[in-house]
Amino acid sequence: MPQLHAQPYDISANGFYFESLEEYAAKAANNKDDYGDPVEEYELQFIDGDHIDCDLAKAWGINQTNIGPYFDACESWDDHDKTVFIIAVTLGSFPSLWLLRC
Repeated sequence: MPQLHAQPYDISANGFYFESLEEYAAKAANNKDDYGDPVEEYELQFIDGDHIDCDLAKAWGINQTNIGPYFDACESWDDHDKTVFIIAVTLGSFPSLWLLRC
């Protein structure tokens, strides 16, 4: 499973590492900035994992709203499925949201 980092846009807050949607949700729910306010927005960054999962993250355009399906794809798709998605999105033949409905 890939390791990702949630980097808050709020400069008074700390980010965190996670490897699943559940871990992300738990850490995000408890994350507070220096003033005790909840942190709401993050930039998600790929940190470690298989090279193809890194390429998939780039093609997917991972963010807070689509991280669950990304983790599902990492777990259930084989390398061929991932490659097809990466090529299709990278070449601009299909918008990524269209592929998610398939």
